[in-house]
Amino acid sequence: MDTAKTQLFVSKMWQQSILPELKEYIRIPNKSPLYDPQWQENGHMERAVALVDNWCRRQSIPGMKFEVVRLEGRTPLLFIDIAGDSQDCVLLYGHLDKQPEMTGWREDLGPWLPVVEEDRLYGRGGADDGYAVFSALTAIKALKDQRQPHARCIVIVESCEESGSYDLPFYIESLQERIGTPSLVICLDSGCGNYDQLWCTTSLRGLVVGDLSVQLLKEGVHSGDGSGVAASSFRVLRQLLSRLEDEKTGEILVRDFHVEIPEETVRQANATAEILGEEVFSKFPFLPGVQPVTKEPAELILNRTWRPALAITGAAGLPSLTDAGNVLRPMTAARISLRIPPGCDPQNASERLKRLFESEPPYNARVEFKLGQYAAGWSAPKLSPWLIRAMEDSSRAFFGKSPAFMGEGGSIPFMDMLGRKYPDAQFLITGVLGPNSNAHGPNEFLHLPTGEKVTSCIAYVLAEHFRRK
Repeated sequence: MDTAKTQLFVSKMWQQSILPELKEYIRIPNKSPLYDPQWQENGHMERAVALVDNWCRRQSIPGMKFEVVRLEGRTPLLFIDIAGDSQDCVLLYGHLDKQPEMTGWREDLGPWLPVVEEDRLYGRGGADDGYAVFSALTAIKALKDQRQPHARCIVIVESCEESGSYDLPFYIESLQERIGTPSLVICLDSGCGNYDQLWCTTSLRGLVVGDLSVQLLKEGVHSGDGSGVAASSFRVLRQLLSRLEDEKTGEILVRDFHVEIPEETVRQANATAEILGEEVFSKFPFLPGVQPVTKEPAELILNRTWRPALAITGAAGLPSLTDAGNVLRPMTAARISLRIPPGCDPQNASERLKRLFESEPPYNARVEFKLGQYAAGWSAPKLSPWLIRAMEDSSRAFFGKSPAFMGEGGSIPFMDMLGRKYPDAQFLITGVLGPNSNAHGPNEFLHLPTGEKVTSCIAYVLAEHFRRK
């Protein structure tokens, strides 16, 4: 492959074709079904699918078959089948649904407002994960442009990843005969430790989400009358959380939610810490003077990739500050988001969490843990020598540096499912979500040069996959 020619081709596609489409994609508030239960009636998902559908059909890739597959009552899925020069198969993955708006955007930015500022495209979903389908097809077009042979490519773009990919298994089952058995899976929905090299995700954490509610009174009472007699529902909730988490350190106390961290993973964390240094924590928007939980980069990497961690992502029963009267409230509830390491069974973790919270409630309070979604973590199989070489060569060609390897703290439910379904496949999990890109939060952005370079790397890997020994 002529890497200089590849780079020019990909850059032209990004600037002239992909960027204008991504801007229009960002304008569409196609929130995932979990955050938009009326997604069918609202029609935003259909607008996003139509936008990608129209762009894909304009690409005129030889041997491409494109279809919007629909199973009754489920979110749509884009299925693209591109004939190759062998019967071997590569599966490429992305998604179209988005996280909700979130507060805290800069005054001149917004979730549905595309803004290009220097090398950044701001707006919800451009990096997570609207760019993926454009990147995948552009990589294949770059191969066609140089008459480079490649295996048959299947591109799957789902519409409920941010809701836990609950529709995807049904589509994979329905399309199994058309997909075949991939020998390589490429996922473009992950992160990167910096924007200086190609990053390969080696693991993903799982997730258990549920709502913990505590109720002691039928209705609120005057705090001067009831406090000291009836326990505060907030205090009881705090007690229950302390069963799970050490509030001083953040350590998860229940050993059932931990796994033994592999030695190779610890070595990777140390190597990544050498690359990133303080950038492991300095990339986060800490207030002046605020410190991370530790300043040891390797420990922080293991904390966010292979250790369980608790976040409270929502609450109920708490009035706003302006509406807060002197009332002992009857109920407090919190949304529990527990990240679990690879190898920790999410169903067992869910059941364990429910027993932990609901057993022997303080003051015999009404305590309920209502399970929401859960997803398994994932750990990559050992990389083949050809894939390691392809990543090394492509990263040096397009980034100017060797690739780096690191686990990610988030979840991609699709990966665990595919890992179990295709145990002999190789996996390249990568993405453009680097420092300050802030997926799911305010001021999310896509680093455009990284998008171009990742696309070029994927083209190179596809070419080397065909030639592998």
